[in-house]
Amino acid sequence: MTTQRKILLLVLSCCGIFAQPPEEWNKQAEQTLRNALKLETLNRNVAKNVVIILGDGMGFPTITSARILKGQLDGKTGEETVLHMDSLPYVALAKTYNTDQQVADSAGTATAILCGVKTKAGVVGVHDGAVRKDCKSGLRSPVVSVLQLAHEAGKSTGIVTTTRVTHATPACAYAHSAEREWESNNQIPVEQRLHGCTDIALQLLDKDIQVVLGGGRKHFLRIDERDPEDMNSFGARTDERNLIDEWIAKRSQDGNASYVWNQKQFDAVDPSKSDYLLGLFENGHMQYHGNRDKDIAGEPTLAEMVDKAVRILQKNDKGFLLLIEGGRIDHSHHDGIAYHALVDTIAMDDAVKTVLDMTSSTDTLTIVTADHSHVNAIVGYPSRGNPILGVNDKRVGLDGLPYTTLMYVDGPGGTEVQTSFMENGTRPNITNVDTESSSYVQQAVIPLKDESHGGEDIPIYADGPMAHLFHGTHEQHYIAHVIKYAACLGNSTEHCDDRNAIGGASTIYNNYIVIWHVIILTAALNNFTT
Repeated sequence: MTTQRKILLLVLSCCGIFAQPPEEWNKQAEQTLRNALKLETLNRNVAKNVVIILGDGMGFPTITSARILKGQLDGKTGEETVLHMDSLPYVALAKTYNTDQQVADSAGTATAILCGVKTKAGVVGVHDGAVRKDCKSGLRSPVVSVLQLAHEAGKSTGIVTTTRVTHATPACAYAHSAEREWESNNQIPVEQRLHGCTDIALQLLDKDIQVVLGGGRKHFLRIDERDPEDMNSFGARTDERNLIDEWIAKRSQDGNASYVWNQKQFDAVDPSKSDYLLGLFENGHMQYHGNRDKDIAGEPTLAEMVDKAVRILQKNDKGFLLLIEGGRIDHSHHDGIAYHALVDTIAMDDAVKTVLDMTSSTDTLTIVTADHSHVNAIVGYPSRGNPILGVNDKRVGLDGLPYTTLMYVDGPGGTEVQTSFMENGTRPNITNVDTESSSYVQQAVIPLKDESHGGEDIPIYADGPMAHLFHGTHEQHYIAHVIKYAACLGNSTEHCDDRNAIGGASTIYNNYIVIWHVIILTAALNNFTT
């Protein structure tokens, strides 16, 4: 934020320009109340489509600060801004712990969300009976994901992520592995391979998923193959297999299949003529949204990938299930850099809007959630409209030094603070530091190489058929069971079998509600006239 804008916001605040009269607050609350009353009529339809949008590491502090940043980027104070995910009418909480950890990792939580069972940290698509890094235990412990169940029900399926497509969260939709790091064959120890375990990329090849978009080319290329975008990078596979070529050959037998790795190729794909689409836009993870202009070959935004995916998948009359991950929110937090975490959250929220614009709540269950939180915090009583990435404008520490509104409990910023204390006996002085820079590392209390996950509950936002089943504080694996029930997947067919009876009961119930309201209003009018 420019110095001129900071001064303007301060002047407007001091002069009361931001003051909102009671009428505005009352009007806002009344509209919210009217929206809530509309929810008395429950949507008990069968979900033809299911869209799961997961912000990796997107806890409440991230959502709040991203909301403020979005507003400030639009020239507003920010706090009053409404994210697209905020518009979803049903909100609940999910408890995120793993079976062996109080603070969870992405593999265990994604298994819970997508497969319906809690499990250990670090394992993919297997239940708690698996032992991490033990191939044989993993082979004995597979659990079925909602994506696989959707495929078995005849629906189209897709995965869109900004991470490697073999990374923990997307992998839980299609793979079973006792170790999340076994993304390529060279990462599985020889003794474990002898037991019959296959890498996650190879398992993706064997699954009939119509759309797969993200990063991670190296796990599909041979170790002697140069990356097409970065000639200094090579593939990771040591089994002499090129899984991209194999994917094209395999999927071309079933329909029109395309592989793309840059923006130009992606833009040229015609969804109306595409049955299968594989897009791998980076050797590793995709760029942070704020760094896309630095990409050599260009890569699509998350919202653009979602738009293309939905257009391909929605051609199926039986519907589709799409997993969307804003995966790099997590990575920026681990680096102790709030900037990219917030910008990527806003980019993911743009993808939420794309989904809402392209689908109908009548037949599409949309869920926006996270796998876990991080230890970032919003602190210090700054003024309304103060830059969310800026320095607190009202207070300094007892040491007389300024501090930012956004800080971390632990992480790389703690190393900088520790070093400064050792050299100068105090915290770093950030008076002349651009804390809104995309590379600024926020200060932290505990020095760590990587900032850690947070263990608090995370939000579940939902709309569409059976979204009202998200209603309080839930175990995280409950999400998959709502999906199965709403879409009648696997053995959860009672909703389909009894939908007429349920719908009839719902209609009668809602009619009673209307009649009761009429009776109350009539009585009130009679009392008024007399």
